Amino acid sequence: MFSEGCSPYGPFWDRYLEYWKESLARPREVMFLRYEEMVSDTPNVIRKLASFLGVPFTREEESGGVVDQVADLCGFTSLSNVDANRADRVEVEHAGAKLVFNPSSLFRKGEVGDWVNHMSKDMAARMDQLVAEKFKGSGLTF
Repeated sequence: MFSEGCSPYGPFWDRYLEYWKESLARPREVMFLRYEEMVSDTPNVIRKLASFLGVPFTREEESGGVVDQVADLCGFTSLSNVDANRADRVEVEHAGAKLVFNPSSLFRKGEVGDWVNHMSKDMAARMDQLVAEKFKGSGLTF
């Protein structure tokens, strides 16, 4: 269903491509980040985000380890242990429909590339084909 664009918030492809295009057209207003980038270079992504939001870290904050503290607080382990994310059930209303889910289902291992443990080779090939088709010529890659 996902590969056919069925999701509670509309087709994944359309949303990502729209945000990507807006980040190119209005880079001071829309910031586009990839999970892989956030994981591989967390402190620099945090610095970039702070600057984007108009609140860059001061030298004192940098030397005091604030960036590392923010990285720890926003890290996978910390976020997956927040009480709100450990609830058994959450209900959200969207577009006239009630969505019910377990927040822990949003957290797996937090590892880049873990999709290989959840998708068959055929599914991965189909996703690669869809990504190439949907994002062709946009400059957006995964």
